[in-house]
Amino acid sequence: MYKQFDSADLAAIKSLIPSERVYSGDEINSDYSHDELGGVSRFPDVLVEVISAQETSWIMKYANEHLIPVVARGSGTGLVGASVPLHGGIMISFQKMNRILELDADNLTLSVEPGVLLMEISAFAQENDLFYPPDPGEKSATIGGNIATNAGGMRAVKYGVTRDFVRGLEVVLPSGEIVELGGKVVKNSSGYSLKDLLVGSEGTLGIITKAILKLLPLPQKSISLLIPFDSMESAIGCVPRIMRSKTIPTAVEFMERDVILDAEKYLGKLFPDKSADAYLLLTYDGSGSQEIEKCFPAVAEICFSSGGRDLLIVDTEERMESVWSARSAFLEAIKGSTTEMDECDVVVPKSRVADFLNYTLEMKIKHSIRIKSFGHAGDGNLHIYILKDCLDEDSWKKKLQEVFEDLYAKAFELQGKVSGEHGIGFAKLPYLKKEEAPAVWNLLKAIKASFDPNLILNPGKVVSGF
Repeated sequence: MYKQFDSADLAAIKSLIPSERVYSGDEINSDYSHDELGGVSRFPDVLVEVISAQETSWIMKYANEHLIPVVARGSGTGLVGASVPLHGGIMISFQKMNRILELDADNLTLSVEPGVLLMEISAFAQENDLFYPPDPGEKSATIGGNIATNAGGMRAVKYGVTRDFVRGLEVVLPSGEIVELGGKVVKNSSGYSLKDLLVGSEGTLGIITKAILKLLPLPQKSISLLIPFDSMESAIGCVPRIMRSKTIPTAVEFMERDVILDAEKYLGKLFPDKSADAYLLLTYDGSGSQEIEKCFPAVAEICFSSGGRDLLIVDTEERMESVWSARSAFLEAIKGSTTEMDECDVVVPKSRVADFLNYTLEMKIKHSIRIKSFGHAGDGNLHIYILKDCLDEDSWKKKLQEVFEDLYAKAFELQGKVSGEHGIGFAKLPYLKKEEAPAVWNLLKAIKASFDPNLILNPGKVVSGF
């Protein structure tokens, strides 16, 4: 088991890091005891704000030698409990490691520290006529957190996920060693891709202290299409045909009227249309309006033949802001409509999205509970939210467990996976165990043991520790 953190350990940490960046006891803000997942909370014994890889290395070396658990922390916007220090110990905050280090225009790369926010990277790239495509909904997340969870987002349909835009990483291992994985090269067949193992590992294998990101030339124009449908089944049903057409959307989102109404209330702004039960929101980007608009006749024909009631072109700044501010606010809007909620972040084959969504409707009736949903129809990643409302705590926990068991079982039946973009953390660990074959589970544990033989990095997440 882990060593109980004591006053001697605190003194040792303060000998490594200036005391004004070391917090303990009542000095630690309650925000650091949880992420955005409800129901799981624990304070670290000590919170350390680092400003360099070397400081991180010193802490890791001490923790490894003394068998003290360590959890890395960015903005704390995760939804699976990945940054909660379940065993106490040391929490390393990277919010002060927030510098953009280098823009290499010749190699189209951007080097950053892990505490830089996603919104800052997007804005910086755009100011330099460049483009960082990954677009998760939470723009205040740090890039370190995005990399740790392999965050996806709405542009994944065309551009891919965070892993596709990480060229290189600087990583501190549990031993304290600092290693460089990958680099600025485009192709690399030099042994196992350790860099890709770190992406999505949720701080369980090593701690990221620098990232080299791939950039693209900035698309000069982006236009969205909002298509209302009488039913979600009709809306989702035409998505495979859109994806098989010669049009290549940047994003394909689905949404229900109930969620749109929640967003209107939350933002105090009107959505362009709320007359239908279901909507698709498509986005296309390119060098100009003429190039993009060539896609519209084919898309319109597919949607109208599948029950689409209209095709609203969202091509002005005002309309874009109205639609996409609502889409970006869906999570917070749903959260504001209830007392507590939890999320099922599954991904299924694109052809089975309608099957899964229809199943969620059955779950509302079966379990007598409110469920709301939205998500990425173009890549099969669904966000299903179960709402507590006025349920007492015992009833809530019981119903939540029952709903999750049914939803994840259905996802596996449809050849889906337990998480599309939010990771495993603490909350989804039981379902990952059920999903993976014993041989695969043993491989995951062996990889963990190889990187972190003392199991001090983010214990209780992704794979089992002590």
